[in-house]
Amino acid sequence: MAQLSSLRDKSTVKEDTTPVPGKIFRDRLKDGTEGPEMVWIPAGRFRMGDIRGTGRDNEQPMHAVSVEGFAMGHYPVTFAEYDKFAQATDRKKPNDNGWGRGNQPVIYVSYEDAVAYTGWLCEQTGQAYRLPSEAEWEYAARAGTEMDYWWGNDIGQNRTNCREGGSRWGGKQTSPVGFFEPNAFGLYDMLGNVWEWVADSWYDNYAGAPSDGRVWGGDNYRVRRGGSWYSRPWNVRAAVRIGGSEDEHSDMFGIRVVRAAPRPK
Repeated sequence: MAQLSSLRDKSTVKEDTTPVPGKIFRDRLKDGTEGPEMVWIPAGRFRMGDIRGTGRDNEQPMHAVSVEGFAMGHYPVTFAEYDKFAQATDRKKPNDNGWGRGNQPVIYVSYEDAVAYTGWLCEQTGQAYRLPSEAEWEYAARAGTEMDYWWGNDIGQNRTNCREGGSRWGGKQTSPVGFFEPNAFGLYDMLGNVWEWVADSWYDNYAGAPSDGRVWGGDNYRVRRGGSWYSRPWNVRAAVRIGGSEDEHSDMFGIRVVRAAPRPK
């Protein structure tokens, strides 16, 4: 199993942020320290939603989406990363439930908190950080596959942190980021551990959804993806989506950020 290799070994982190798919990098913050570890995701086209025809109505209709290349967080945002933001901006640090901070995924963060964090990253780095669109999130989670999970259609054992998945944390608490194997895009914890906020507004189904990967705007009821440590296997499928108000927070909700590729000069 992966044991936070790139978090611990700084030699694996490339400072060159040229958008080459699979490249890992970190932007520098104003104090000289580094922002979250990011991975460049290639542009592509995929089928979004309930591909197998066994999901919920809100995962339909299945539809084709084209996505431009972007960078995505190698891991969910950690307490160490979010605490730095909270301290710098005089915000209250979220509770960790006694599960530990550091490389644990940050919890008890609302959509509003997540947007504030991405705004701070923009100000600190001069780069375009934001929450992913729902299409970008699912494209990244599937990583070229069309199964319930990137590894297959069964939850298996010790593939992720959720109930009935064999993890020692399942149904009890979050696990340290990066413990389980990454998907083909090199992304850790895309399914399970914490639900991740995305930028889109909630719609009851995909009728009229964008086909170009952009954020689907609307009201202030937002979308979360990926399932959590408390979810049963059915709710950590790549197609699963749930909604919530912008100020809602829980020990099952976290953040993953994306960053746009620089525009050609």
